[in-house]
Amino acid sequence: MASGIVNIRRDVEDKFYRYRMPLLTTKIEGKGNGIKTVIPNMSDVARALSRPPTYTTKFFGCELGAQTTFDEKNDRYIVNGAHDANRLRELLDVFIEKFVLCKSCKNPETELVILKNGRQENIIRDCKACGERTDVDMRHKLTTFIVKNPPVKIKKGKNKNTGDAAGGVGGGGTPDPTGDSADSPDAGAESDDELTRKIKAEAAELNSETALAKEDWSADTSPEAVKERIKALEGSMAAAVLGGDDDGSDDDANSPYAQLGRWVEENRDDDSKAYSIAIYKKAEELGIEKKHKSVTVLVQALFTSNIVAEIPKYAALLTKMVTSEKHQKALLGGIERFVGFAHPDLVSAVPKILMAFYQVDLLEEDIITQWGTHVSKKYVDKDTSKKVRKASEPFLKWLQEADDDDDEDDE
Repeated sequence: MASGIVNIRRDVEDKFYRYRMPLLTTKIEGKGNGIKTVIPNMSDVARALSRPPTYTTKFFGCELGAQTTFDEKNDRYIVNGAHDANRLRELLDVFIEKFVLCKSCKNPETELVILKNGRQENIIRDCKACGERTDVDMRHKLTTFIVKNPPVKIKKGKNKNTGDAAGGVGGGGTPDPTGDSADSPDAGAESDDELTRKIKAEAAELNSETALAKEDWSADTSPEAVKERIKALEGSMAAAVLGGDDDGSDDDANSPYAQLGRWVEENRDDDSKAYSIAIYKKAEELGIEKKHKSVTVLVQALFTSNIVAEIPKYAALLTKMVTSEKHQKALLGGIERFVGFAHPDLVSAVPKILMAFYQVDLLEEDIITQWGTHVSKKYVDKDTSKKVRKASEPFLKWLQEADDDDDEDDE
């Protein structure tokens, strides 16, 4: 995991965990009775959690018995007294547990809602991931502050994240201008009818001797093996009906995606062809070879700082796995995480990386152009998303100029 970025749930060690936030930092100012702890990146941390920074700062004050000061205009959040950064990080974990994570699925994609029942007011966490509504402990002092300073109402179609944890780092509930938000039907599990059709279609394909004969990878084509593959496929598709790529169960160290990522990193082989076949078979074994999230994980785990030279070596593997527009968007999301989190020193190389994927026909021009002109918080935080897209501008310009030249030739 890149320095300065941690999982929102710090008990989850999976580095492919979808929800991330900046590591909380502190700065001690003043002396004697005037000593205070300034939290320079409180806004960034709170944005990742999609909670107002005043909530997190006030929570620290409640827990530490200290006064707090907010200067939202100048982005300064202060807790009186000298407080260790590690202690505040531990308290932030408590805040996340009490006021962010869904009690049911432990997913941070929740929105705080204040319900009034006569004179009594209650705060609930409305989970966008599993649909559960779970109560906040109203005995905590922070609840009084929240009731007096309610989260801003999220307007439909507006890209606000003040009270919705889905809008944080790597979250997905905020509308994605690319049309691929985690809330949208395109981003999560597909309908039962669509999945049923896919099960039948894939089973028919696997039953077909012609299809097996055309298989690029070595495979056992005996009737018994074919039946086993059909059974595995139906099982994985049935699981998708219950959850899908973005189901909360994917976000732990034992998820099939985390297992694939670790396997790829731990079984590196200089023989790129044999390595590619082994990776695909591992994805098949885990039942995720057709999932778009697998592509995101592969980009993060497969490539090193020499990514531009490595892309052609693994083009066959990725071509087999990138089979739709959604897969291409997932690949671009993987690039964002690769350069944004793991290799920030490669941000300037984004145009070369995009060109390498484009030249092996893994990314289409329209998809790249749409991605490059629309900031999204689906895979990384907003600032990282902007940074990566800003770096891509030379390649986007080249695409545009190539289009213009083609138009002139047609005329």
